[in-house]
Amino acid sequence: MPRGTTMSLSFPPFTPAVKQLLLANGAVFLLVELLSAFTSPGIGAWVNFHFGLVPALAVLHGWIWQFVTYAFLHAGLLHILFNMLALWMFGAQLEMDWGYSIFMQFYFFCVIGAAITTAAVSFSGLLGASPLIPTVGASGGIYGILVAFGILHGDSEIMLFPIPFMIKARYFVIGLIFLALYGALSSAHNMGQSTAYMAHLGGGLFGYLFLKFVPRRGFGFLSSERLYGIRNSYYRWKRRRAARKFEVYMRKHNRTDYKHEDYFDEDGKMRDPEVRDRRKKDGDARPPWVN
Repeated sequence: MPRGTTMSLSFPPFTPAVKQLLLANGAVFLLVELLSAFTSPGIGAWVNFHFGLVPALAVLHGWIWQFVTYAFLHAGLLHILFNMLALWMFGAQLEMDWGYSIFMQFYFFCVIGAAITTAAVSFSGLLGASPLIPTVGASGGIYGILVAFGILHGDSEIMLFPIPFMIKARYFVIGLIFLALYGALSSAHNMGQSTAYMAHLGGGLFGYLFLKFVPRRGFGFLSSERLYGIRNSYYRWKRRRAARKFEVYMRKHNRTDYKHEDYFDEDGKMRDPEVRDRRKKDGDARPPWVN
């Protein structure tokens, strides 16, 4: 992951992952608004209750889809506009740095991490949070993107629109985190607001954790390494098992000169016959012959 790069002031391209997330969020928002306008005004509350993050339902009743679906719901036009603008402006650069797969892994890691943070805070009752209050919005994923951008492109300059003032990305991100922290503390008696700010901070925290601890090739690399490790362990077990069978065979045929270590190494790999003959003569211990 490149660090310390500098961006120009031109608008970023619509990269594939960012474009898909923008379309998905926009389509869901438009669908909910149309249903509310042409069916029942209460449909929005129903959608938020079933697909927003309600920790009491997601954790205690197994509605685990809410840990993802809440990020596609928004509480108003300005809410979705600011989130999607940040996703485009900062997420596109990260996708160009990492590629489609790693960016998507990062984004949903932050979304789910923000949801876990929100649920933990709501059940603890800190700052007046409640597990019965729905949380909606992609802000958890957006704050993760902002933190990653601030770390990897900290020297890039950002204009604080509409104020014609340029500020480095790292200071811009630090300011947003302090604002979110202040908002969480100052809205301790407003359960909905404090929970939302905790989602912001949780997304930023998990964005940092992803950069710090997840391999550069993402979670797919971890699963593939584990898969190969299991496969190799299985092959080693098969070789050792075959070596034991060969040992039994040699004993049955009264081969009193048979020594297991002359024929196989500790992983059950058969030694090169030429090396085996030398070992008998002068103890030569060249690498094993892999069959």
